[in-house]
Amino acid sequence: MSKIHSTAIIGDNCTFGKNVMIGAYSIIDENVKIGNGTIINPSVHISGNTDIGESNIFYQFCSIGSPPQDLKFYGEKSFLRIGNSNVFREGCTVNPGTEGGGLTTEIGNDSLFMTGAHIAHDCIVGNGTVFANQATLGGHVTVGDKAILGGLTGIHQFCRIGKLAMIGGLSAVHNDVIPYGLATGNRAKLDGINMIGLKRAGYSNQDIKDFVKTFNAIFSSNSIESKTTEFKDSENKLVKDVCNFIEVNSARGLCPYAKK
Repeated sequence: MSKIHSTAIIGDNCTFGKNVMIGAYSIIDENVKIGNGTIINPSVHISGNTDIGESNIFYQFCSIGSPPQDLKFYGEKSFLRIGNSNVFREGCTVNPGTEGGGLTTEIGNDSLFMTGAHIAHDCIVGNGTVFANQATLGGHVTVGDKAILGGLTGIHQFCRIGKLAMIGGLSAVHNDVIPYGLATGNRAKLDGINMIGLKRAGYSNQDIKDFVKTFNAIFSSNSIESKTTEFKDSENKLVKDVCNFIEVNSARGLCPYAKK
């Protein structure tokens, strides 16, 4: 049985799974779907064509599914899909998609969005990510699995953040950050490799050493794209992931390397 506080306002055509909890003064607008075991704390607003999975937690003052902050949005039907076991702390905001980005914003599973984090329209966020306080995505941003965004970080529209990348706090990111990269600054530069993240993820010392050599070879080259072709058939998964990332056409280009 779901538990809905008497002061909560529930719109028409909402769908709730089992053991959903909705706190005092929360508003769930029509057409919202909420999966089993999700907890909506007091004073949360969820609207739009929003589909929320299981075992998520939304803390006070979150605004989920409100219209995109895009002057090109004219009320077209758009969507927000949130996976399972995510935590949205106080004051997080997430917007659905727009026609210019495929009409859908998507968030995966097992991520933590700390106080005031913002996911703009048409973003795709992977699994196991961490957004520290006030981390912000512009529209059309892609964030890979297990990436970490430091507090007060801003990601420019159309940027890509690779898997297991780490962005330092107070960074302004205007270009793509490679998988396993470490970036910081305003404007952010690639400082090297997220070594701690790779070790915690269980990669072997040899794989990491080989990856470091390849990273240095690629980013010390005068032509990163040309150098990448030499390594794209590597058996090292870390190397493959970075080469595949670089080879994809990018709207923003690669984050420049701050060579030591």
